[in-house]
Amino acid sequence: MTLLPFFQVDAFAAAPFEGNPAAVMPLDQWLDDALLQAIAAENNLSETAFTVPSTSGEADYDLRWFTPTVEVNLCGHATLAAAHILLKGDTMRFATRSGVLTVTRENDKYWLDLPAFELEAGEEPGLAEALGVAGPSFVSRGGNGSAILLLEDEAAVLGVTPDFAALRKIDRLAIVTAPGRETAIVSRVFAAFHGIDEDPVTGSAHAALVPFWARRLGRDNFSACQASQRSGRLDCQLRGDRVRLGGTAVTVIEGHFQL
Repeated sequence: MTLLPFFQVDAFAAAPFEGNPAAVMPLDQWLDDALLQAIAAENNLSETAFTVPSTSGEADYDLRWFTPTVEVNLCGHATLAAAHILLKGDTMRFATRSGVLTVTRENDKYWLDLPAFELEAGEEPGLAEALGVAGPSFVSRGGNGSAILLLEDEAAVLGVTPDFAALRKIDRLAIVTAPGRETAIVSRVFAAFHGIDEDPVTGSAHAALVPFWARRLGRDNFSACQASQRSGRLDCQLRGDRVRLGGTAVTVIEGHFQL
């Protein structure tokens, strides 16, 4: 029997049962890709983060993210969760498919540094119909593959009831967003194509939302709420071509995965 370290962390959460749960599994060396995917499917969380010590000199750890069905190019909340488990000092660097990502600890908050993804006006065929709402549409031509529908207000965001069967056919991170009541912006994020109907709190989505809203709000620092059933709050900063997301995390499970 092989025992692998296992941690479950609620990221962008101030207490258990908030934010977005992620599994973190520090490894000594990479396992076969099919086994990594099978473990992520068994965990059945929106993301499982696997790490190994980096030998590149550019990072402390190599990091990969798997949903229950597929490996993804970028995941913010699971990166925050991995830093919550592994960080011993003030800063940690992860080598990923999206370049080197840095997490810095300042007092009780983590700051996650991500690439900023620009959006342009455009429509993803079938997306508005699958979401059941209409509004100005914007898409990312690269990066995390976001597609955003801008809605009138927070009530409209909360009222969205997607056709998930239709969303599973659209290779996009589908986002609805509007000005918030208690935070500057509010959003919901649907990743059905990647095996997650509604993601609770999505760092990678905010890599597109932050530059999108910074121009509309006329400022580079603001608060955000992702209004899923679990919900989570993020502090957002735009710094040139980078996005910084601030939040806290809570470990809820520690143990071993048995193979």
